[in-house]
Amino acid sequence: MALTTFAELKSSIADFLNRDDLTSVIPDFITLAEADMSRNLRHWRMERRSTAILDTQYTQLPSDFYEPIRMAITSGDTYTLELSNLQNLADQRQRTANTSGRPQLYAITDGSINVWPVPDGEYTVEMIYYSKIIPLSDANTSNWVLQYYPDAYLYGALMHSAPYLSEDARATVWASLYQNAINGINVDSDKSKYGGSGRRMRIRSF
Repeated sequence: MALTTFAELKSSIADFLNRDDLTSVIPDFITLAEADMSRNLRHWRMERRSTAILDTQYTQLPSDFYEPIRMAITSGDTYTLELSNLQNLADQRQRTANTSGRPQLYAITDGSINVWPVPDGEYTVEMIYYSKIIPLSDANTSNWVLQYYPDAYLYGALMHSAPYLSEDARATVWASLYQNAINGINVDSDKSKYGGSGRRMRIRSF
């Protein structure tokens, strides 16, 4: 059976479980697998680039934002913002009497970029981040994970089916196959990004 669409994935899961009475819950197994993949996959296909204007303390993040990779001010002299935490930002505000200036630190707060100091003008920030995995549905029948790595979807859904079906014996098998798939995807990403940086020829001077 092909494994390229949401419908085909659901059918394949039912076949592996040898059950025809799980139509209503199989999408839940897939959703749980997607949540786990968003937490554990770090593939270059998840990387996104977006820009925003920093002119207040808080600036809304993109709707598909999951984890920051790099944030840099690109207006004027380009420089990277340093990821910090709420306590440090609060300490800095208190130390400087909350004086405005060129943003230097940021923290993720309630779906927003929280910067210190508060911008004293408009600054363009370039965000490079990991995006959420776009969930499969009847309207969105495929995504990059299912297209290139269908085994991750299949074994991830089967792993989450085991507690529902009280299949303790198979839970370990599904979990092992799923983890192997996740590890393989992450390694594949590293090879794609860094595989060309192998040995270099050393040219001897005479």
